[in-house]
Amino acid sequence: MSITAILDVSRQALYIMLLISAPMLIVGLVVGLIISIIQAVTQIHEMTLTFIPKIVAIVFALILFMPWMLNLLVDYVVNLFLMIPQAVG
Repeated sequence: MSITAILDVSRQALYIMLLISAPMLIVGLVVGLIISIIQAVTQIHEMTLTFIPKIVAIVFALILFMPWMLNLLVDYVVNLFLMIPQAVG
């Protein structure tokens, strides 16, 4: 297997990882920003107020985006398995 093929597989793995983690990170960021604005307006600075809504929102996003994430991972792994004969031969 050539260096360019290894770099291409590594680049593709990093890209898939970024795509899979993006929905949860974006949802956590948006919910955190909304909670921070609410805390600034009401002057309530309770630490648990930030964590519970974020956790719930991230779990909801995980459930919502799970089929898409699994589809990306399965396609990547299938492509890796299809590359095995080229890498060996």
